[in-house]
Amino acid sequence: MAGKKIRRDYSITGPENQKAREKGLVAAEWYSTPIPRQRLKELMKRKDEPAIRDTIIWFGSLLILGFIGYNTWGTWWAIPVFALYGIFYASPADSRWHECGHGTAFKTPWMNEVVYQIASFMFLRSATPYRWSHTRHHTDTIIVGRDPEIVAERPPIWRIILMEIFHLYGGPKEIRRYFMHAFGVLDSQEKQYIPKTEYRKVFWESRIYLLILGGIAAWCISIGSILPAMFIGLPSLYGALFVLLTGLSQHLGLREDVLDHRLNTRTIYMNPIMRFLYWNMNYHIEHHMFPMVPYHALPALHKEMKGDCPEVSPSMPHALKEVFSVLRKQKRDPSFALVRPLPSTANPYKFDSQTDNGVNPDRKEA
Repeated sequence: MAGKKIRRDYSITGPENQKAREKGLVAAEWYSTPIPRQRLKELMKRKDEPAIRDTIIWFGSLLILGFIGYNTWGTWWAIPVFALYGIFYASPADSRWHECGHGTAFKTPWMNEVVYQIASFMFLRSATPYRWSHTRHHTDTIIVGRDPEIVAERPPIWRIILMEIFHLYGGPKEIRRYFMHAFGVLDSQEKQYIPKTEYRKVFWESRIYLLILGGIAAWCISIGSILPAMFIGLPSLYGALFVLLTGLSQHLGLREDVLDHRLNTRTIYMNPIMRFLYWNMNYHIEHHMFPMVPYHALPALHKEMKGDCPEVSPSMPHALKEVFSVLRKQKRDPSFALVRPLPSTANPYKFDSQTDNGVNPDRKEA
């Protein structure tokens, strides 16, 4: 029987927050695939070299594409060049913001912080607020009323999803937050997860962001061209499509309010170029279950966990087809979600705080 079409309050200051507490879903114990301690320690080892290499390739690609874009400006060739520039600007900025925020991309802490700050600005994310909202996202993943980073509500608001093709919902929203923060104001939701000791940092980051963006705008006005903004600022908008698609594919269509990342997170196989842009975040179940494993070790972690996880989506188009199929069904029945079958080698799903997290007695050894 279809569920009633009632829209839940997805804010973290509404009634769902208390309901999550009452269900034992707040800062709860999550299921983890059993991996030998020594092997997990090996996988968690941090290195500087892979991230330094990838960062050089990233900024080198932007310099080359930027040079070609500058020299083709005013011709039809500029359209595909800047389309590619936008993808290489926004997509790695989003994934580098994410991984450096975890502090695992580089072994050297200051390298993580430098790339984190640059990448946050590049994709119009407030660095310190998002560091703390993402911490909450990992603590209470897709728990309604607790997770501030749920991409789409049930039923979905299609207008927002369409606007995000060019980051026209999240982008302007972030710029408004910059102005609020620059004047020393936080919204009610931010106060739920940002420690008071971090407020000063939040305010000064936004002031610096606004100075840079204001300088770019002034430059454009002074020369009578939007060309400077095509290199800094606007790529966050016109290059956002891949970021949207990866964001939609991570959790949507799966279960809410559970304590097992195999139920609410999706792993997808991707080609090497997409994995470079996404920094291996396509191994998303693996990342959520063991967030301290660096991006370069996620393929190896995937092999360790494969027998305990549902079947991997074979491609991004396959995953998106699944997502949009479920979103259409959720328009009629918001309670609908996929529960994917586990292999015979897997432990049973942990749905809530009361679910037995023991080994399935029928489990067969791999």
